[in-house]
Amino acid sequence: MAKAAFHKNQRVYVKPVGTWALVEHVVPHWAKGLDEPIRIYYDVGLGREFAAEELQSEEPAATGTRISGQHWRIVRARNKWQPVEDCARHPIPGTYPVVMTGETDWGGWRVPGAEYDLDPGKTEAQARLIAAAPQLAAFAGSLVDWARRSGEDMPDSLAELAHRAQDVLSQIDDPA
Repeated sequence: MAKAAFHKNQRVYVKPVGTWALVEHVVPHWAKGLDEPIRIYYDVGLGREFAAEELQSEEPAATGTRISGQHWRIVRARNKWQPVEDCARHPIPGTYPVVMTGETDWGGWRVPGAEYDLDPGKTEAQARLIAAAPQLAAFAGSLVDWARRSGEDMPDSLAELAHRAQDVLSQIDDPA
């Protein structure tokens, strides 16, 4: 009897084709008189059905992973919804910030154009804060580690800062 290895709308790597796709349909193959399917194939919209051995799922994101050690950066994207002369009050007219959070230049954080136009200064500040998040998390982690090593030999104000840093890092590690 077969059990489904993937589910509908799951992103999978299709090994024979060498591309990523979404599972559009889970296709069970039934035999008369059996309660469970004998085989399960997956329609990923590439012209034929694939067996589970031909597909590979994405690695699940590890829980409790910190963002320290990563280099996030701000790039400027062209403002396609307004001409440059209509956005002269923007910090850099004709562009808006995009924070790249990976090695490639296509993923990350961006804001809708209408929201950027409401308060460009606020959006620019948010972009800088998000881009600096890995360094801030590393700094907070270093402060907590230093406080643990120091034990009782630290001022109360520094101990309070270390506790606050630990609280922030806990929020990063546990999104619930």
